[in-house]
Amino acid sequence: TASFLRQRFDQAGIRPVTRYGQNFLTDLNLVELLARTGNVEKRDVVLEVGTGTGGLTNLIAPDAAHVVTVEIDPQLFVLAREELRDRDNVTMLKVDALRNKNNFSREVLDAIAEQLAVDSQRRLKLVANLPYNIATPVISNLMRTEFTPAAMSVTIQKELGDRIVAAPNNKDYGALSAWLQSQCRVELVRVMPPQVFWPRPKVHSAIVYIETDLARRQAIPDLDFWHAFGRGAFLHRRKFLRSCLLSAYKGQLDKPTVDQIMQSQQIEANARTEQLSVPRLLALCEAVREAVQKPTAT
Repeated sequence: TASFLRQRFDQAGIRPVTRYGQNFLTDLNLVELLARTGNVEKRDVVLEVGTGTGGLTNLIAPDAAHVVTVEIDPQLFVLAREELRDRDNVTMLKVDALRNKNNFSREVLDAIAEQLAVDSQRRLKLVANLPYNIATPVISNLMRTEFTPAAMSVTIQKELGDRIVAAPNNKDYGALSAWLQSQCRVELVRVMPPQVFWPRPKVHSAIVYIETDLARRQAIPDLDFWHAFGRGAFLHRRKFLRSCLLSAYKGQLDKPTVDQIMQSQQIEANARTEQLSVPRLLALCEAVREAVQKPTAT
């Protein structure tokens, strides 16, 4: 609860750190909902980004094979270590979860790899009250690591949740929507007001559940190309798709080739990226990939 956290922080002589995006979920019913939504099982290696005081970790650990929990704040790390000292299936890391905005820390990935290697039946899940300032790169980049998560259950800013579940022809529909929906089933589970956090953020939050669909993921021929394609196609939202493609593949595709690709996909010349469904974007991406990677005649 908020009163417990304030007391605990006062005893330790510390305060929440704004630059780390620290907003602690103080409604215990919602903490339990987040844990239940994760549906953690004995074969699961759970990644938690943002240990905080260890409350969520303590809920997850009894049901998990192992929990790898990451905390960047050294003072919070000490508090959580006291809380979790009796948990022998928890690995605590005092490190930034992200090496940069596009990659996870190698230390985090190595800890996950070590635990997954224990048993071939183990699988990875993300369950976390994510700091707002790193939520997007954590969710997006985890789908690009060598470890495909079976599912992600996270609290994030509602605005980000809206983007994840958005449909075409919606202002929130973008590269992140297409990237995740192409590989996962996504659900906005619960919207949460600012007053269930301490300190209170200025925005609403949401619990979002993302479940990987391996058949969808494996049907994508080149995930790295698809990821880059989506970012390029949605980069200039006010422009027509044709212009976005010409900009993204400048020096690789000329205007006649882009026009030919769009015609082959039955896409109008004045279409905008946000009008296309995920399957149509995937088909267009594959046509672009084939054109870009087509051997040049000698």
